[in-house]
Amino acid sequence: MSLPATISVSFDFSQGATFGYPFTVGDERYGVIGVSTFAGSEVPEPVIDLSDVTRQITIRRGRNIMRDTYEAGTCTVRVLDPDSNFNPQNVSSPYYGYLTPLRKIRVAATTATTQHFLFSGYVQDYRYTYPVGQEIGYVDIVCSDAFRLLSMANVATVADATAGQTTGTRINKILDQVAFPSNMRIVDTGSTTCQADPGTTRSALQALQVAEFTEQGAAFVRTDGTFEFKDRADVVGSLAATPIQFNQTTGIPYANLQFAFDDKLIINSVTAKRVGGAVMTSQNADSIAKYFPHGMNVENLIAQTDAQVQDIADIYRATRQETTIRIDAMTVDLLDPNVPTDTMIGLDYFQNLEITNQQPDGSFIVKTLQAQGLAWDITPNSMKCTITTLEPIVEGLIVGSSTYGIIGQSIMGY
Repeated sequence: MSLPATISVSFDFSQGATFGYPFTVGDERYGVIGVSTFAGSEVPEPVIDLSDVTRQITIRRGRNIMRDTYEAGTCTVRVLDPDSNFNPQNVSSPYYGYLTPLRKIRVAATTATTQHFLFSGYVQDYRYTYPVGQEIGYVDIVCSDAFRLLSMANVATVADATAGQTTGTRINKILDQVAFPSNMRIVDTGSTTCQADPGTTRSALQALQVAEFTEQGAAFVRTDGTFEFKDRADVVGSLAATPIQFNQTTGIPYANLQFAFDDKLIINSVTAKRVGGAVMTSQNADSIAKYFPHGMNVENLIAQTDAQVQDIADIYRATRQETTIRIDAMTVDLLDPNVPTDTMIGLDYFQNLEITNQQPDGSFIVKTLQAQGLAWDITPNSMKCTITTLEPIVEGLIVGSSTYGIIGQSIMGY
């Protein structure tokens, strides 16, 4: 059975973080409007198409439920290597001299009507395997997205990171400090103002995540390799979008629902402190009486005032002080003819999903959640996606919404 989408794997040996090549008029690869990159006239390094020798692709991206933060996306591409082309000491290899860590790799899925990247990242490791008794060896190319680059780059003083900047401006200043390409960023303005950068030594990723939490927004790497920062208004606004239907009748079919009904995500007591500020506390007595205390402490926020820190503590606690039955994950088999391939390959964070599950007695569990993780497992004969789903990471009142627009019940943002 053929896959419902054409999977392509491209290996880019050029240096630097940017994906893409200069636009070249008349070139069948670099002269495609809407695909090729307009840039300088430098001669491009080789881009190798590994699609024909790829036998397995494993992609893991998403938000860690327990740590409540986005983690680096990873991808492992297994390629056959009958001619030892991936041996870095093989002078006969067409890749000789180009095989180094942190080269770029992309996995794309293409149908008759659309194309989407499933992963864009950088090679972390080449793992060679030559099984005894087999003539053909293989190489697992292990990759991470741009979070790895940002976690390896330290910053101390961030240039031009002055007091009064919004979180979006501060995030751009941090990215500038480590020379992350400006054409690989989508950064919202931000609603919270920051104090001057504290000037402590930390990784760029840590600095970015402090700004992310200060905003109560979301910072992650997209499937095309772009760093994106959604501010609080953008995150809350995403709740208003019409959800994609998943069910066993008229919606997208699924399998392996992972139900959970526990207290592990409850937070009903928060203490928060900005650099140089006072400790601000937010508690909900009803939740504490019902579930016992579930506390969280966060320090070194970069909000400009203590009042802002109080707002952060309040909204974080209010979003997490209650619990209900959850659906943590589900698996969708794209070989099922009832699964819309274009919808699935275009799925990404913050898309709303309405999941309906009929119980043995005929009753239903219905949850409206957001996609916050995608795990792809692809071989020549299979293509499955496991979706991590979560309640909103920050809530606010959505006028007109039957779920988030109820006066006296829905959470009022700030």
